Parts: sequence; structure tokens; C-alpha cells
Amino acid sequence: MLAVVYAFEKFRSYLIMNKSIVYTDHSALKYLFAKKDAKARLLRWILLLQEFDFKVIDTRGAENYAADHLSRLENPYENIFDLKEINETFPLESLNKVAHNDPSTPWYADLANYHAGNLIIKAGKEAIDILNACHSGPTGGHYRVSYTTKKVFDSGFYWHSIYKDAFELVKRCDSCQRQGKVSQKDEMPQNFIQICEIFDVWGIDFMGPFPSSKGNKYILVAVDYLSKCVEAKALPTNDARVVVKFLKSLFSRFGTPKAIISDRGTHFCNDQFSRVMAKYGVTHRLSTAYHPQISGQVEVTNRGLKRILERTVGENRVLWSDKLEDALWAFRTAYKTSIGCTPYRLVYGKACHLPLELEYKAYWALKHANFDLKTTGDHRKLQLNELNELRDQAYENSLIYKERTKKLHDDKIKNRIFNVGDQVLLFNSRLKIFLGKLKSRWSGPFIISEIYPYGTAKLIHPDGCNFKVNCHRLKHYHGGDPPPLEIPDVTTFPKDN
Repeated sequence: MLAVVYAFEKFRSYLIMNKSIVYTDHSALKYLFAKKDAKARLLRWILLLQEFDFKVIDTRGAENYAADHLSRLENPYENIFDLKEINETFPLESLNKVAHNDPSTPWYADLANYHAGNLIIKAGKEAIDILNACHSGPTGGHYRVSYTTKKVFDSGFYWHSIYKDAFELVKRCDSCQRQGKVSQKDEMPQNFIQICEIFDVWGIDFMGPFPSSKGNKYILVAVDYLSKCVEAKALPTNDARVVVKFLKSLFSRFGTPKAIISDRGTHFCNDQFSRVMAKYGVTHRLSTAYHPQISGQVEVTNRGLKRILERTVGENRVLWSDKLEDALWAFRTAYKTSIGCTPYRLVYGKACHLPLELEYKAYWALKHANFDLKTTGDHRKLQLNELNELRDQAYENSLIYKERTKKLHDDKIKNRIFNVGDQVLLFNSRLKIFLGKLKSRWSGPFIISEIYPYGTAKLIHPDGCNFKVNCHRLKHYHGGDPPPLEIPDVTTFPKDN
């Protein structure tokens, strides 16, 4: 039992959080853990072993060769009862020795890899050249660390820091860094927009172009960030003139908002649009270029409307403009998990009456109108109070929903930290318009000159230009040449001798 405790404590860093198996001919060992009337020392050992995940398998000594052999070695302290360190040298073993510059290094540090085959120990510049040839040479293939080191072993070479050196080489390989794509794991931590008042913040965006329907090719969509209420209009063009006209109609119906969020399209970034924003005192917020997730609310709404239109127009797609009003009606009366009710109910304080309620005689269609002004007034006051409570509850539901969504999102991403002065590569999504599948979509390297809140950085190109991007499309650049590797000189004796 003491041997097991000593071994687990000595190799704790290797065994913790991993499953282990203990092979022993001491069959009583696996029953000691379940012993009820154990002594204090045994209980202390059992508590020490509880943090490890292992099981004990009874094995005969004749089958457990390594442990059985080590237990029979000469013990120079056999008759000495003072506490002594376990001797890790084996004088009776006839094994090849690997001598290091550091005499305190145990022999088995290199023996585990060296003694398995007829390998030649290399050091210094030769080791670096061998590693480069096995990774980026004509027969290298730019594989990752494990395959690169395996190719070195297959070639008959070895040194004790080969895995560390291969990791540094692969990390700094320019060709390897310029390959791959961005995924969900590369995203930055989510930052949600929480709005307190209804109709305070709107998000706008264009959908299209679609097949021409009565001269219309685009849909201009506006969505309120709190109530999820949607306004949309079919338009023939997507220029600034139609946007300004749509916004004036929106302001006259729902009031002047505090802010409007849009992308950086030319129909939103122009003098005419800016003059209207200044006239009404509205703040215009722009999303980062090529990162539509910033205006995620309107993007989700676009997908929802598109899904409804795809299922209602059928094969005759040119009639989509006639189905747009029905799609908006369906969207406004659909339950939204984030607010806990429908957008229509949150805006007007009551459920929307649908045509099927008249057709199938719902309760409100059968009851008589109440002309008692006092009763009706009291009922109306109650409805207004309920509306305020409903909006407060919607705000709380939205906050809880977004916090949970953020936690689920952030648990799946990598913990990447960018600092001013870091060299980075930029994923150029615009290259998808070019032909040629072998072209790298990573450009750079660039230097980070400034870090902004919410995962945005300003990059500087060596030619002097600078621009802002979301860090989702960045990755660290570790340079094209590996740093000088310090590999100590080692000597060995041929295995045959």
C-alpha cells in the first residue's frame, strides 16, 4: 500500500485527471479501500489516493515482469532503518547510458525514447536541419508536431528535446500559419446589447437582391432591439433616398429613437443619411467591417423573414412582395423566447386577433360589447398596469436569456488575448470571390496599434495604412523563422557495444 501511495505522489502531475491501472500480485490491496475498521495510517493513505482515478488489477508476479524484477534488485539499505531516498540507479542492469552535461539528470530521461530502437543522437544545428527537412522539406508535407517527430524517428534520429523543438518549429512556420479558416472557437467573448426602453434602439439592414416582384428587388428591414417588433418594406433600389424616406415614416409612427445600428454599406454611410440623423438627434452606430454579428438582432430577423417567405411563395417566387405583409404579421405574432411573449403583445399590451378566431368563433368574437364607461375605464386601467408589468418582465427575461446565451457561447471559444504591438494575420473573407483553391486567405502580418472594447482592434500595415477589424478574424503571427534552439550536446554508446 505504501508503494502505491509513494508512486502516485511522485508521479502526481502525470496521473492527476487521468485514468490509471495498478497491476499487483498483492490481491488484498483492492480490499483495503473498502475496509471499515481501518487504522489511522491506512485511512490517511486512502484519503491521499481519493483524488486519483485508478483501479487495481490482480496480476501474478510471473506476468508482471517489470515490477517483479525491480523488487528483486539489491537494496544497499536493507538493514538500516533510517529514512533514505529510494535509489533510482540500477547497478545490476546492463543498459546503454546517455550522458548529459547536467550530471544530475536521471538516465531514464532519454532512455525511454532512445533504447526503443537503433537511433542516432543529434544535437545543435544538425538537429535543427533534420527537423526542418522533416517538416518543410520536399518530403516533409508541413505536418503537425506528432507526425513531424515520427518522421524524424523513422529516419533514425533522436534528441531529448525533440518534441519541444518540433512544437516551436511548427508554431513559427510561415506556410502553416497562413492556412486554415476561422471557426466558432476563434470568436471573441460575446457582448450583448441590453435596452431599457421600447423603441429606443433600432437595427436596420437590406435584404436582397431578390427576383423582381412588381419592380421591387430589395427589402429594407428595421427591428426594435427590446420588443423585437419588425418593420419592413419592399423597395426597387437600395440607395440613400429610399432609406431616408423609410426612416422618416418609422420616426413618425414610433417616435425618434436614441440610436440606430447598421452596417457600413454606402446606403447607410452617406451625407444624406448623416443629415437626417443630425436633424432628429439620433446616434448612428456602425458595425465592424465584415463582421455582421455586431448587428446580430437584425441579421436574425432577416433569416426569420426569409424563412417565412421561402415557405409561403412556393414555386412562384416573383410574388414575394405580395406575401411580405403576411410574413410580417406571422413574425410579429410569433412567440419570442428572449422576451417571453410575442412582439405584438409587448407593444400593444394584448394578443393579436387572428382571422381564424373569427372563423372558429373565439370567445372575444362572441361576447357583447360593454358600454358601461366606469367598468370599461377600470378594465382599461388594469390593462395599462398589466402592460407595464409585461414590459418589465420582458426586460428581465431578455437579460436572463442573453446572459445564458453569452455563457454558452463563451464556454466554446478559445481564450485568446491580443495586446498592442502583437503581430497578427488577418483572415481575408473577400478572397472567396477569386478562383483558385490553393490561395491562402490569410494576409499580413499586421501590427496591432490599438485595442478597443468589445473585441475590436486597429491594425497597421507596414505601408502605413490602418483600419479596424474584429479580433474574430485575427490570429497571432509567430514569425517565419524559428528562434535559435539550445540543444545540449549528448554522447552515446552504440547499442551493439
